[in-house]
Amino acid sequence: MTSPLDPTDAFAELGRIKLAEVSLDDVLQRVAELAKHVLPMPVEVSVTLTRNGTGHTAAFTDGLSRDMDERQYALGHGPCLDAAAGGVVISVPDLAADDRWPDWLERGQKAGVGSSLSIGLPIQEAVVGALNVYAPTPHAFDDDSIAVLETFAAYAAVALANAHLYESTATLARRMQEAMASRAVIEQAKGIIMADRRCSPAEAFAVLSKVSQDSNRKVREVAQALVDRASGTRGVP
Repeated sequence: MTSPLDPTDAFAELGRIKLAEVSLDDVLQRVAELAKHVLPMPVEVSVTLTRNGTGHTAAFTDGLSRDMDERQYALGHGPCLDAAAGGVVISVPDLAADDRWPDWLERGQKAGVGSSLSIGLPIQEAVVGALNVYAPTPHAFDDDSIAVLETFAAYAAVALANAHLYESTATLARRMQEAMASRAVIEQAKGIIMADRRCSPAEAFAVLSKVSQDSNRKVREVAQALVDRASGTRGVP
C-alpha cells in the first residue's frame, strides 16, 4: 500500500478547486478519492447525497462502497442515510457486533466489510449528504482517524456547498436568460401582429395564446415561428 496522503495536502487541494472550471460531479469524485488516501489503512469511500429523503451515491472509489450505499437506499435506512439526515457522525466499529440495521449489516459482512464510518455533510437546506468510509477490518477507525476524517469532511462540506451554490447559480442564470429570450421573441411577435391587425398588445397576445392552445404548442414556439416567417408572409402560423 502507498503512503497515506498528508491531510494538510488534501485540504489544500480541496481549496484549490476552481468551481468555474469543474462540474459538481468532478468535485464529489475528488472528495471521495482524497478521503480514501488520507488514512493509513485500506478503505473505500463514497459520497451520499439526499434530496427530500431520497438518497443516491454521487461519487465512489469502488463498487463495494456504492453497493453498500445502495443497499441502504433500497431498505430506506442505514448509517449513511442517518448521518446525512442528522448531520452527525455514525460509527459502526464492528459490523458483526452491531444490531441497528440487520439486513444492511448482514450484506456488509458478506461483502467483506468489517467497520464503517459515515460523516454528515450539511450542504444546504434541500440537499444534505454524507461521507462514507468502509474498511475490511473491525475497529479500523481509531480516534485519530475519526478526527482526521471529521476535519476533512468539514473542508469537503464547504467545497460541496460552494460547488452546489455555483451550479445552482449557473442554472438560475441560464433559466433567466432563456426566460428573457422567450419574452423578447414574444414581444417581437406581438409587434408583428399589432402591425398587421392594428390591435392592442393585449389583443396581440390573445392571438398568440389562442394559436398556442389550438396547436398544442408553447406560446414561445408560436411566437418564434411567426418571427421566423416575418420576412415573408406575416400571417399567424
